[in-house]
Amino acid sequence: MQLQQLRYVIAIAQSGSMNSVARKLFISQSSLSVAVKELESELGIRIFNRSSKGISLTSDGVEFLGYARQVVEQADLLADHYTRRGTSQGRMSVSTQHYAFAVRAFIKFLQAHGGSSCDFSLRETRTGEIIDDVRTFRSDIGILFLSHYNETVIRKRLEDGSLVFTSLFHARPHVFVREGHPLASKRTVTAEDLAPFERYDFEQGAEASLYLSEEPLGDLPHARHITVSDRATMTGILSHCDGYLISTGVRSDEMFNGIASIPIKTDEVMNVGYITHSQRRLSGLARDYIRELERLIVSFDQPEEIVPSKAALKSVAAPAAGNAGTEA
Repeated sequence: MQLQQLRYVIAIAQSGSMNSVARKLFISQSSLSVAVKELESELGIRIFNRSSKGISLTSDGVEFLGYARQVVEQADLLADHYTRRGTSQGRMSVSTQHYAFAVRAFIKFLQAHGGSSCDFSLRETRTGEIIDDVRTFRSDIGILFLSHYNETVIRKRLEDGSLVFTSLFHARPHVFVREGHPLASKRTVTAEDLAPFERYDFEQGAEASLYLSEEPLGDLPHARHITVSDRATMTGILSHCDGYLISTGVRSDEMFNGIASIPIKTDEVMNVGYITHSQRRLSGLARDYIRELERLIVSFDQPEEIVPSKAALKSVAAPAAGNAGTEA
């Protein structure tokens, strides 16, 4: 199996035509066809259905394409890293659920490394992709939460990917609602209180399940379910509609005005933390970002329900990273 064969398969699947791919890559169609057939023979599967109407993936081909894309992506990352090594001192990448505290820590991190020529990235994304990003070394750090409900499933995926979870803080689930919401004046809310209202969640894509949800208590009754993909949209909907979002209860800057945070009567606890790869030694840059996270969490204007981890509390002894205010 050759990397070029994988690139051929990906290109053909995207185009749906060997002819157009051959023209684009400046090779003969026969050479392209032979390369694919040799790969199919080596693997013992048929990747494409070929007919007079065109070419399409088989069920085996769909599965193979997913693996092929991962391999090619990692090969490209590897090549990119070493071809740019002479002009860049390093890189640090984070994948996270939609937590503004992760963004605020990233900003503090960037400010502290303002003179560096390193490459930094932060990606707010789906739970399954966070795990895959760290598993495939696309990201150094992933930020997500565990709960009594999802912990068995998530930890199994982490174990399968040789990933390690480290707690940052524990939080009692809260609902975010607009200040004029019928529930906004309550000190606490119950499942029965929430049942008549719309529930808002962050979209999880094809892997969507209660276990991979970014929000706890996925089995609560609700009038209607609405999913969005980014925090700005979520904030806009929360500000103008009578639905609710369940999260840690620590609001971001954009949610602090006009959004109420109310604890839910439940035994559930959100254990928010970060994941790393057990076979990858964290760089100094990654450790710096983690320290920014820990310092930020300890500096929360925190409700009683937010309990920083021992590691985060130890970071208090380090120089303060600034007043973080309230974050989500």
